[in-house]
Amino acid sequence: MRSRFRAPALPALATVLLALSASGSAFARDAAEGRAIAERWCASCHLVSPDQETAVDGVASFREVAARGPLEDGALETFLADPHPAMPDMALTREEISDLATYIESLSD
Repeated sequence: MRSRFRAPALPALATVLLALSASGSAFARDAAEGRAIAERWCASCHLVSPDQETAVDGVASFREVAARGPLEDGALETFLADPHPAMPDMALTREEISDLATYIESLSD
């Protein structure tokens, strides 16, 4: 019996899924949730919100990171998925990373 599944559709589907994933549009981006993640994981070193009073000297605030200008699509998410060595191993999901990046980007306003 011959399958009705068409193999040529598979590469097209994979391309669409990869594009959605890379652009971050596969997830609903939630800045409020991103702020909560930042306060939980990042506030011990970074100034992550306007009402935070202390942070580690010499560590960029999230507002400073946002002020550096727009990054290529997905660049901030890529960095957060594999952060620099001094950062804790947060093991965030893709959705959490997207939310955190959205929050940081919202601070550029």
